[in-house]
Amino acid sequence: MGKTYRIKDIAEMSGVSTGTVDRILHNRGKVSEEAQKKVEKVLKEIDYHPNLIARSLALKKNYHFITLIPSFAKGEYWDKLCEGIDKAEQELFSYNVEVERMCFNQYDKSSFDELIPRIEEADCQGVVIATQFRDSVVKLTSRLDQLQIPYILIDAFIENTNCVAYYGTNSYDSGYIAGRLLYEQINPTENIAIFRFIRKGEMQVTQVMKREEGFRNYLTEKNYDGRIYSVQLHADEPEKNISILDAFLEEHKEVNAGIIFNSRAHLLGKYFRDKGERFRLIGYDVIDPNIICLNEGSITHLIAQRPEVQGFNCIRALFRHLVLKEKVEQINYMPIDILMKENIKYYNNYI
Repeated sequence: MGKTYRIKDIAEMSGVSTGTVDRILHNRGKVSEEAQKKVEKVLKEIDYHPNLIARSLALKKNYHFITLIPSFAKGEYWDKLCEGIDKAEQELFSYNVEVERMCFNQYDKSSFDELIPRIEEADCQGVVIATQFRDSVVKLTSRLDQLQIPYILIDAFIENTNCVAYYGTNSYDSGYIAGRLLYEQINPTENIAIFRFIRKGEMQVTQVMKREEGFRNYLTEKNYDGRIYSVQLHADEPEKNISILDAFLEEHKEVNAGIIFNSRAHLLGKYFRDKGERFRLIGYDVIDPNIICLNEGSITHLIAQRPEVQGFNCIRALFRHLVLKEKVEQINYMPIDILMKENIKYYNNYI
């Protein structure tokens, strides 16, 4: 059994007062930076953990968190992220933590905006926000700041917010890496395509914009001298998309390499496979349809960002911040995983 440390013991070991230790442990009032460092050093050395059950029962408080994420079908990217959220909620059930899901259409900005008043009126203690629509997210976070409700950002980091934490990849670096992966498959004068799905309210989401910026900057640094075509597709019109792709390839027969900056790469992979086209395509996210295309060769690389881990960690971060009164690291970048046919069978995303 490990030793039980009292506040008095920690104070003596740190060389500060018991009042200072109490304020640090319970996040009450201000202390000097020097005292903070002394106490944190001792807490780390003794591997201090509060009695979570005792604290939760003593408070007799329920914690209602809201997650604001895109709606999804089973097996899609956001379904994977919700698996992590579900796991965290199950682990924290004994501590009176409940997670409510609110979903918006990721291809319609207005569906996000319509949920903002509901969140403002909800009796919640924390919010997790998928940052698809930057302006709308800034509007929501400003309101949460006024209400003093902490929030976590996922998908893409947005500067100048007071988020408790961000969990996700560095979107710019992810796109930069994608630029290298595609560049190494083509010659410097070869034309390529960027495929996009059209959205209502904003042409692109925050993460996609940053990925594309990194992608284009890599090509610029390598003095890429080809032309980049933009192919606009429709989120819910598959037949129309086939016509668009047919027309594009008929007009630009020389284009046989490209990228899509989201998890819908499999829609393109299946199209090129069915057409018998040898097209070098890079996409994002390890979902089953993408894995099939990767193994078949209609996608050459997938870039993954561990959504289950993101979902788990964002709920845990709110819990640590609100219940444990712990300091949470603000920027938490996920690994940028590069997957291809030869290594996909070894990939796992265990929490």
